[in-house]
Amino acid sequence: MSLQAVADYWTMGMNTTCITMNTPDANILIIDDDRELTVMLTEFLAPDHIELSARHSGEEGLEALKNTSFDLLILDIMLPGMSGIDVLKAVRQTSDIPIVMLTARGDDVDRILGLEFGADDYLSKPFNPRELLARIKAILRRAKPAADKRRRIGVGDIELDSGSRGVVANGQSITLTGTEFELLRCLAETPSEIVSKDELSQRALGRRNMPFDRSIDTHVSNLRRKLADAGVTNPTIQSRRGVGYFLAIDE
Repeated sequence: MSLQAVADYWTMGMNTTCITMNTPDANILIIDDDRELTVMLTEFLAPDHIELSARHSGEEGLEALKNTSFDLLILDIMLPGMSGIDVLKAVRQTSDIPIVMLTARGDDVDRILGLEFGADDYLSKPFNPRELLARIKAILRRAKPAADKRRRIGVGDIELDSGSRGVVANGQSITLTGTEFELLRCLAETPSEIVSKDELSQRALGRRNMPFDRSIDTHVSNLRRKLADAGVTNPTIQSRRGVGYFLAIDE
């Protein structure tokens, strides 16, 4: 079933000829044991100058990440042997590479676990490849901010560098995922002002906030934990139920 969306798209006239690129705009790794899916996605993404490398087990994927620099990781949660969640945890110990998880439709537990352990976004199988492409482009845009965003933002004990995408909290550097960084930057740009979940989703995930989607809440929870672990008490991330979040500053 995971191939149906891809097949449907191609019946609309997609050319399935594989394109070889000398200098791709993005180099992406996919870890998924569905070999047909990875072949089809490789061909689908090629016209957009995205080179997709495939590995079919968690162990193979981790080895590839050690030896090659990738711009983004697409990770299936249901892998033989080493699970996608275990791969995710292993990657996050050493890397802040953007990660899109592929989960089973309706499996909220896996989706929430993936976000809690550091995935930037997720897609449920079966998915439309155009939606995957949109997610990839949104994440890569955030990872390479425009020149006019190369500035520092200081709020309380936190300082963000939009150029290097680095964060210093309470005097120490902390590691955030790309999504967490975008959330914090969005809140820090207008401290004390409530930012709606829909705006946060557009800025941090590149998509609308859908009903019953807890992605933003989970990312904010992770961000709060990292700031607390760094000893940050000013500012704090506060919520306004049913509306959104804001940075509360202790003057």
